[in-house]
Amino acid sequence: MVVDGCVVSEIGDNCLMGKKQIPDEVGQGALADLEHQTPMAVRYLLQRIETSNPGHSVELRIPPYGAIQCIAGLNHRRGTPPNVVEMKPADFLALCRGELLWQDAIDSGKLIASGTLSDELQRIFPLEI
Repeated sequence: MVVDGCVVSEIGDNCLMGKKQIPDEVGQGALADLEHQTPMAVRYLLQRIETSNPGHSVELRIPPYGAIQCIAGLNHRRGTPPNVVEMKPADFLALCRGELLWQDAIDSGKLIASGTLSDELQRIFPLEI
């Protein structure tokens, strides 16, 4: 049986296997202390994006802190995905907070997007933090 995109069986579900979820209070605390907790803040925001935009069409990479697959559509399982968005942590945080616009990030080279579906991520920014 599938519930909210998770396969649920008699022994449990497979959504959170191998992924430790960051509680909201911990993530919000990291966002309030970016000087000391940037890695946690980035991982928390990636987690929120992955949860609110499930799928495997686009890979969002924020090296060295994390990468997720999101946006419904094509399923990508192996090798380099065809739709990739990558940026530095500071630019990702600015985009999430609305301090940087998607097109400005692309024009300035702060955001690298490849693939026809990569622009689908544009609609999720800024995040409600």
